[in-house]
Amino acid sequence: MIPLTVAPNLIQQVYDRILESIVDHSLKPGHRIRQQALAEKLGVSRQPVSHALHLLHRQGLVVESGRKGFQVTPLDAVRIRQLYEVRGALDALAARLAAERAPLDAASRGVFEAALSAGDKIGAQTPLSDLIALDLDFHRALYRLSGNPAIEEMAGPQWPHLRRSMAAVLTDADYRTRAWAEHRTIAKHVLTGAAPQAEAAAQAHAFVAGRTTEERLRSLEQAA
Repeated sequence: MIPLTVAPNLIQQVYDRILESIVDHSLKPGHRIRQQALAEKLGVSRQPVSHALHLLHRQGLVVESGRKGFQVTPLDAVRIRQLYEVRGALDALAARLAAERAPLDAASRGVFEAALSAGDKIGAQTPLSDLIALDLDFHRALYRLSGNPAIEEMAGPQWPHLRRSMAAVLTDADYRTRAWAEHRTIAKHVLTGAAPQAEAAAQAHAFVAGRTTEERLRSLEQAA
């Protein structure tokens, strides 16, 4: 981890850095967090680290471990699949509403197409953190196209849990190719105003992602 500069929002910076490390598995599920060692790596005192860890604890991303200690919450395959089921319902709603708004204005269409085309540039050397961010960017663009901000507000708190589960599948080139092909299908239906097809494609995409991630997490658990 790169040391942080002192700033008024230091707790937020520490929180963001720890969260990203949890998401990209630099801090692996079950990893025991030693606050002093973490503070030294980040170049800060223990106080902002402690505050950040308590924020992450409230989100369920770290759990208590021993006396005043924390560890990264283990990934629960069933729980992740359940979150994908809920995300599927929200994605389907977002896709349908977005398609019903077609034709989209140039600015909205541009943002959506940019998020989609960024995925087409993924290569074998693309870092895992970028793969996860690009996937999230596509879905956030879809939520915003829906015109219903409540969708993103409801999905937002669960994305950190889903993002860290993505590490189990996005390292698989075949899965990445299939996922982005599904993104393109969703986008095509949204941009052409085919609401029922957009809704069905978004629901199917989340279902497949949830089942695939659950299976991969189970296999990792068995191999451990």
